[in-house]
Amino acid sequence: MSRRHSIQIPGFKHVNPIPNAARVGNLLMSGVIHGVDPDTHTLPADLETQCRNMFAHVRSIVEAGGGTMDDIVKMTVWLKDVTQRDVLNKAWLAAFPDADNRPARHALPVVGDSPALIQCDVTAVIG
Repeated sequence: MSRRHSIQIPGFKHVNPIPNAARVGNLLMSGVIHGVDPDTHTLPADLETQCRNMFAHVRSIVEAGGGTMDDIVKMTVWLKDVTQRDVLNKAWLAAFPDADNRPARHALPVVGDSPALIQCDVTAVIG
């Protein structure tokens, strides 16, 4: 039996043949998660909707891996426009309302030609 377990959720998949995340033991690490609409499989035009979708995918991926949002240790977030961090912070506070129980976070500018306005990856320790 393999130690590594691939995590996939409905409504979100990569173009390349990679899972949404992988778990080994109690460690879960995701690939890039962006704000694609789970029904239409397209990126909404606005940052707020992409951000909301991204956090919903994060929750679904972590839960599919056997964890909860409380198990996330770190998120790295890439923004197309880093001056719009206020939109990210609004969704961040909704996902992690307790100031004494938030994961670490690092926000960076998107590099390359990604059409996503925001994307992230997560590391979680489950159990």
